[in-house]
Amino acid sequence: MAPAASSLPPQLRVLDTTLVAPGAPALPPRSIPLTFFDVKWLHIPPVERVFLYRLPPDADVAAILSALRTSLSQALRAFYPLAGHVRLANKRHEILYRPGDAVPFTTAEYDVDVDDLASDDPVRVATVAPLVPQLPKGRAVLAVQATLLLRGLAVGVTVHHSACDGASSTHFLHTWAAAATACAGAVDDHHQPSPPPPVIDRALIPDPRGLYDIYLKSLPPMISDDGFEFVSKAPSSFEDKLVATFTLPQNLLVSIKTAVAGEAARRGITPPPRCSSILATYGFIWSCYCRAMRAGTTPRRKTSYFLFSVDQRPRLKPAIPGTYFGNCLCPAIATAPEEEVAAAGIGGLFAACAAVAAAVEEVVREGAQDRWDACVDRVKEAVAHGTLSVSGSPRFHVFDVDFGLGRPAKVSIVSAAKGAGAMPVAEARGGGGGVEVGVSLPAAAGDMERFQKSFADGIAWLDLLVHQSSNGC
Repeated sequence: MAPAASSLPPQLRVLDTTLVAPGAPALPPRSIPLTFFDVKWLHIPPVERVFLYRLPPDADVAAILSALRTSLSQALRAFYPLAGHVRLANKRHEILYRPGDAVPFTTAEYDVDVDDLASDDPVRVATVAPLVPQLPKGRAVLAVQATLLLRGLAVGVTVHHSACDGASSTHFLHTWAAAATACAGAVDDHHQPSPPPPVIDRALIPDPRGLYDIYLKSLPPMISDDGFEFVSKAPSSFEDKLVATFTLPQNLLVSIKTAVAGEAARRGITPPPRCSSILATYGFIWSCYCRAMRAGTTPRRKTSYFLFSVDQRPRLKPAIPGTYFGNCLCPAIATAPEEEVAAAGIGGLFAACAAVAAAVEEVVREGAQDRWDACVDRVKEAVAHGTLSVSGSPRFHVFDVDFGLGRPAKVSIVSAAKGAGAMPVAEARGGGGGVEVGVSLPAAAGDMERFQKSFADGIAWLDLLVHQSSNGC
């Protein structure tokens, strides 16, 4: 059941905010120029992620908070750009770090039970939103908040996308968590080996075609004014939204792949569409989403768009290290007639999975980089027509981010829940190769109930297909 529309979220009580600087010895001033991969994110609200942990009744909260602050300082020494801020210098954007720069670490209290927030059932976005901090003015790129809950702790992290992508930000989080377990003197069950250090060298991203300037011209003019700020979405944009979590276990993903391959064979399509576990997830959720929206009051569209990112680190020539710190993403945009994607049964699933596979092929095939000059304009067109877009990835292993507190009870991308048509994705917290997906929809319109039904119907249809196949039907 969805929560009552009239219920109000509890109030967060801020206890204090301290500044955490990179650990000694002090680093000299450094500037990191933004590349064309970075600049296109300047006008986008920051990425807000929250980790929920259960705490035992006798937990030493003061010691936990102290370990979090100390380990954050240690991690920032390697990831020092996150302590800096974005500025405009000689008409080019850069991240400037200077000695004394630091990250705000807010401590707060919130009278909500951790199990209520960790539930897969619909939760008000307005209830979750206070768990992540605002970025301070001056275009700082990182802020942290530790919130004491009833029977738990939330660690909220806000990062601006112009500084780095999800692979880099979660690399930082794993580094911080490894340092935290060491600071806390965690037992072997919680000890994590520290990840390798980041590679901070924007010269690894060549720009012979001037993509930086091409992308900058496509952004709002305010970006070239050094007075603009990084702003999170206002509460009015999400005050009536719900967010729920849906898990696709490994056996369901196998069924999706089998169904798509079987339909391709029936249609005489060889080879069948590429259908990895993550692409199967995208296709299934996209089809369920379109079916739910068409069953409600949402205006019908001729074409449906599905947007996700593809990491270019291994695809650049020469390839750059997987530990490169920055952005290195290219958008993949799947398009298909909405009516086809929304069709029940194999028709909608196959249309969605085939379109997602085609979008990947478009991005990774030979010569794909020659079309990057139109990248920003293509994304703007998709967003203007309404798109379902992906945040996060199962390969980030966010449920392994253990600050000496055990595995998270839940990880949420709050900024995606606030947005329209944004879909956070992570590995299933129970392991086993499954995938978790967050879906955020308005409460009053009944869209969440329709999506829940569409999701359940999709699973039931695949279960029936598997049963028929096992009986030789």
